[in-house]
Amino acid sequence: MAEKTKNEIGKLGFEEAIKALTEIVSKIEQGQISLESSIEQYERGMALIKHCRGILQNAEKRIEKISKQHEELNEED
Repeated sequence: MAEKTKNEIGKLGFEEAIKALTEIVSKIEQGQISLESSIEQYERGMALIKHCRGILQNAEKRIEKISKQHEELNEED
């Protein structure tokens, strides 16, 4: 996949990436695009999935950190 596309995906928020992924799936399922384009879109979709997983992992880490801080505060009381 072109570096430009990866950079574009990296700038997307979670909701935007999910929307783009949904649009790709819809186009492929409806047969609106050629086989070659389907393969390109599949590759883009996989990059979007990877991006979304990264966002979710970061969110999980933040939640764990917040929870740990909250537990430490409660232990002090």
